Amino acid sequence: MNTSTIRQKLYEYIRVADDKKVKAIYAIIESDMDGLYEWWKDKDLIAELNSCSANLKSGEDKGSSWEEVKDELLNSRETSTQNGL
Repeated sequence: MNTSTIRQKLYEYIRVADDKKVKAIYAIIESDMDGLYEWWKDKDLIAELNSCSANLKSGEDKGSSWEEVKDELLNSRETSTQNGL
């Protein structure tokens, strides 16, 4: 079973599970949840994103189209494959 299917089954189960089962599931995963990175609270990251966004809007950074990024990734992949990586 793939991860997407598992996520959907868990979501459906938790939606209708009784309180005792929901609390038990939460107790199992609570410590993992505490370690999640909340990027939207990272002031340095938000400042960097705002700066990048402003540079794109002003034209200082021309950015890259999806086609350019895709071509670069595909070329990189081909080069890596040819080099045995």
